[in-house]
Amino acid sequence: MPTIKDVAKKASVSVGTVSRVLADNDTVKEDLRKRVLSAMRELNYKPNLAARALRTNSIDVVGLIVPDITNPFFAQLAKNIEMEAATRGQSVMLANSHDDPDTERTQVSALHDRAVSGIFVVAATDGSRPFTADIPIVSLDRRYGSYPLVATDQRDGSRKLAAHLHDLGHRKIAYIAGPEGMGVSRERRDGFVEQIEKLTSDDDPVELAIYHGDFSYDAGEAIGRLILESSPSERPTAIAAASDQQAIGVMRSARDLRINVPQDLSVTGFDDIALASLVVPRLTTLRQPIEDMASGAVERIFLPTEEQTDFAIRGSLVVRQSTAPPPSRD
Repeated sequence: MPTIKDVAKKASVSVGTVSRVLADNDTVKEDLRKRVLSAMRELNYKPNLAARALRTNSIDVVGLIVPDITNPFFAQLAKNIEMEAATRGQSVMLANSHDDPDTERTQVSALHDRAVSGIFVVAATDGSRPFTADIPIVSLDRRYGSYPLVATDQRDGSRKLAAHLHDLGHRKIAYIAGPEGMGVSRERRDGFVEQIEKLTSDDDPVELAIYHGDFSYDAGEAIGRLILESSPSERPTAIAAASDQQAIGVMRSARDLRINVPQDLSVTGFDDIALASLVVPRLTTLRQPIEDMASGAVERIFLPTEEQTDFAIRGSLVVRQSTAPPPSRD
């Protein structure tokens, strides 16, 4: 494999001149630059990224840290970040914090030490300990410290779901929120509650019960079973979940209890992961604008620090077959 010394010898220049060409230093004369680039092509020389980082203090790589890469939403988000970064000539280095703030901090530090161009962080929890860095950091989906946040307007999304169920005629609703200690979970829950309170009246009351659990399939199934094992007259006619994974878990528990969706029970999710359009019945949900989130986040990495502001994007309601008017209860 050719080295920088081989390139220098081939071009009849010093190693320092080759280094300045690799660093795109404008002090190099044009004829020397052409000789070096020609030698690199002839030798098929590939610059070492680590060495380049030492010269330029950065490499064409951005870091992305997510809490759980097995979560379909984060997998889709990572894919879109990778695609958007590629349009700027950047590769993506992915790290998993395993929902642990200490691991998250270690990952941020490791990426920082590798001189990446910037780091996107989907915070593990509200208790994440921010890392002070001299490179751009952008919060994605969930707030990380005081760094600018690019995310879906969570409250607006939940308000859309609440209005949809109310418009269908549901007046006995259960809402499965995410973990109580997580900001994104509180935003989604509060938006749903606010809309129900806005729509309810003395003449047309809505009965709303709130439950909490993590965003997983298993949590949705367990809480769904807890809700649905009551008598038909007592159980809700609709369950709104704070994530598609929870909602799919609810539908699984309903199937096991021989409760038909949507004839006996309407179910909604939040995210619009790929599986939402594949399960039967297909899931009504709030689609997060992942492509816009990715482009907004990548754009902010390359903006001057003073221009790196929050960016909230409204999601869209996707109505599928998991919701319908409530069954009549004579």
